[in-house]
Amino acid sequence: MTADVWLPIPADEIEGLPAPSDSGLNYRFWDGGPAFPADPADCVFYAVPYMKGTEVAVRPLAAMTSVRVVQTLSAGIDHVEPGLGSLPAGVRLCNAKGVHEASTAELTLTLILASLRGVPGFVRAQDKEEWWSGFYPALADKSVLIVGYGSIGAAIEDRLAPFECARVARVARSARATERGEVRALTELPALLPEADVVILSTPLTEQTRGLVNAEFLARMKDGSLLVNVARGQVVDTKALLAEVDSGRITAALDVTDPEPLPAGHPLWHIPGVLISPHVGGSTSAFMPRAKRLLAAQLTRFAAGEPVQNVVLTTG
Repeated sequence: MTADVWLPIPADEIEGLPAPSDSGLNYRFWDGGPAFPADPADCVFYAVPYMKGTEVAVRPLAAMTSVRVVQTLSAGIDHVEPGLGSLPAGVRLCNAKGVHEASTAELTLTLILASLRGVPGFVRAQDKEEWWSGFYPALADKSVLIVGYGSIGAAIEDRLAPFECARVARVARSARATERGEVRALTELPALLPEADVVILSTPLTEQTRGLVNAEFLARMKDGSLLVNVARGQVVDTKALLAEVDSGRITAALDVTDPEPLPAGHPLWHIPGVLISPHVGGSTSAFMPRAKRLLAAQLTRFAAGEPVQNVVLTTG
């Protein structure tokens, strides 16, 4: 008996996959195109096409009556959640922990440094052949707050370490201890926000975090502070953010927005004090090698009948 595995990367490009002759796995390539590579009912392991949106991600799910594992190549799972209700019980949904930490942490530091040191203004000045000297804020001696202290939040702190920050505070859904120090519960945010010069959002999108950064949250931020969002656009109330940034009280650096993609004419494009990157936190040369290693490792476990890793929920 053979069983189908749907992969968004051709199997012959992934080193370390279990051999079909030994595992009984038949690899099918599907990267979100209009035609399915085979009958979805025969698929037992579905690796979701990367960055193709919810419509593509969930399209085959209702017909995948034999699927046992759904593997995303993103840290978040919100793009597949709308289709989970159509799956049989016992399907394990796995995220891509270990794939995006390096890339997203790099971009986070890029956005912080570019915003503080005035790089967007330098680029505009260069286009006009103008020499903009001046005195700019440094990351050194700043107090940083990381909201969402999972593997990406920890990777961001690793890269903050050489920059001589005065303090790094950590917040997650529940309190815990780590090698770097205490992680505070989300309920403690109101007391921590007024102390932070830089607030980094790296939390998953859940019902608890949707709209977390609202008018009250932003009002508690320190005057002159910087908000950095590398999480999901819906974590931030865009209207409330526009009001605070427009006042000049805070600034923002956003890799994700709500709506997304940001449409032409949206006020976020041109409001002073906002730096935007087009959701490229994980889209670097570091992605593909790590994605391939994850798929090979997960399928090796799956073929051997061993538990897969990074399980974030099991359908019931």
